[in-house]
Amino acid sequence: MELDDVADELYAVHPEEFVTARSARVEEARAAGDRALAKEVGALPKPSTAAWVVNVLVRAHRDEIEALTELGALLREAQDSLAGDQLRALNTQRGQLLSALTRQAAARARERGHAVSTSVAGQVEETLRAAMADPEAGEAVLSGRLTSPLSYSGLGGVTGVRPQLRVVREPAAAPPRRRREPAGDGDRRSREEERRREREEAARRAAEERHRRELAEAREEAAAAAALAEETAARAAEERDRAGELDERHEQLRARVEELTAELARAEEEAGEVAAELRRAERHRTTAERQARDAAAARDRAQARVEELEET
Repeated sequence: MELDDVADELYAVHPEEFVTARSARVEEARAAGDRALAKEVGALPKPSTAAWVVNVLVRAHRDEIEALTELGALLREAQDSLAGDQLRALNTQRGQLLSALTRQAAARARERGHAVSTSVAGQVEETLRAAMADPEAGEAVLSGRLTSPLSYSGLGGVTGVRPQLRVVREPAAAPPRRRREPAGDGDRRSREEERRREREEAARRAAEERHRRELAEAREEAAAAAALAEETAARAAEERDRAGELDERHEQLRARVEELTAELARAEEEAGEVAAELRRAERHRTTAERQARDAAAARDRAQARVEELEET
């Protein structure tokens, strides 16, 4: 019995049953004389309900969760080259994918007889969002051994990440030989063993059918995620080309602005010179008009004097 195997088993158990199952495994390890394993198993923390739901989802749809983390990496690369409206559309699509996975997680929990509240569903979605946004969170989710939900702030990183178990242990001592049982007990145990094998075979067939159904659903949703990633990558390439064209156009317009600025400066200088000449011309005009009026008045007086003298 290895710690990794025990952890995989316990973190698939509902939190309400975790302590009992863990205690049973601790007792088994002690009975086998492996006190070190018993201590390590006893130290395994109980998962929250949201963490358990995510663990169940990973076990049922691991390929899909792996695709989710890969898609997250592609989207992080694409965001740098997308415009605002495209980013908003991308965030909408990402939200739809996370909501779909959260609904799947709730469905898997219900299949195991446990309803998922709105609060727990929100924690599950936030954990999946963290797995999509942060590589470390993605690895933690894929371990299938979360003990608490994850949260991604975007600035402060991921909270709630728990390290994965990777323990290699020496083989345990061989169990003590079982004592020989009377023939009657042997027949009874043979019948019980046969019934146990029949139950296990029925459970195996049911599990295979459930696995085939879940695999088909997972492949369908993974294909949708791959199509979204391809579409996003193509959009990012288009936006890079568009950004290059706009940069070239910007340089052309900036050069034109500089040219027009120079022309405007020259026009303003010329306008200033013309304005000065206009003011001088106005002054000359005013002086000329006054002189013309004075000359006309002098003419009129002289003419009147002539007429007056001619009459006398």
